[in-house]
Amino acid sequence: MNLNVKEIRELMADLEKSSLRDIAISDGDFSLHLSKNEAVQAPVAPAATAPATQAAPAASNTAAPADSSASAASEAPAAPAAGKEIKAPMVGTVYLKPKPDQPDFKAVGDHVEKGETVAIIEAMKLMTEIKADVTGTIAEILVENEEVVDFDKPLYRVTTD
Repeated sequence: MNLNVKEIRELMADLEKSSLRDIAISDGDFSLHLSKNEAVQAPVAPAATAPATQAAPAASNTAAPADSSASAASEAPAAPAAGKEIKAPMVGTVYLKPKPDQPDFKAVGDHVEKGETVAIIEAMKLMTEIKADVTGTIAEILVENEEVVDFDKPLYRVTTD
């Protein structure tokens, strides 16, 4: 059983409307866990599966950064790095560029001002601009363009000036 993005978004909308707090679906290699809870421990395996499916499209654009970001993201929980994180305020698909044919909002080494748009998250066909809550320099990009992110997932690590 594999669900496409549309089916997953429909499940997200159904969960949001229901009184349920979370739902987990498993079938062989496939597993999906959706939760309205703020601190979720269970989706360790699904989180590892989701970037793998998203890595293929990203790899066609730039293979080297996709590999380095994926390894940095897997190392981040083991040793917290210095700096503040800009986190996803919702579940959805993150876009690191304003439009597909335009450059990324921010790259490593770029200066960012508090209130500046650094990404867009699409959830249920609504596009929400994600603004920096800190001023500093982008030290690390922790997600891939078009990756599905959970609530409170770190998107960028920023070192303050």
